[in-house]
Amino acid sequence: MHPNQLLIQSFYEAFSRKDYRAMAECYHPEATFIDAAFDLHGKEVPAMWEMLCKRGKDLELTFSNVAADALHGSADWEARYTFSQTGRKVHNIIHAEFIFRDGKIWSHTDTFDFYRWARQALGFTGLLLGWTAFLHKKVQKSAMGSLHKFMAEKGNGF
Repeated sequence: MHPNQLLIQSFYEAFSRKDYRAMAECYHPEATFIDAAFDLHGKEVPAMWEMLCKRGKDLELTFSNVAADALHGSADWEARYTFSQTGRKVHNIIHAEFIFRDGKIWSHTDTFDFYRWARQALGFTGLLLGWTAFLHKKVQKSAMGSLHKFMAEKGNGF
């Protein structure tokens, strides 16, 4: 098994344990993370995982199809949790793409069906507006605001 494949596997094993410190160790200090809610750089990346692990009281995670070579990797993962803002249950199905540098994750991009997520997480509002750029931008703004507030409360350090 390639070392980067082991790195991805270690990352998701740590995530399934909600071990955000071990997750942070998998990332390069200049890492980026992008998904439908976040566009993060550097310290924001491990801070997001810490926030999600601490707030995700009922988070359950499974992962599969881990593959990697010297430069690129990928995995599929699923998260089941209660969306804190609405109390609604979510089952999100995600595909992750990775780029590696210096034996660490340098770039991490998660893709998922935002409309499907919005219908589950936001209910009727997600059903009506989940396909719109308006709601997508509103979710991004809210997510980034929550992360920056979380980072400020903990003094922005690790």
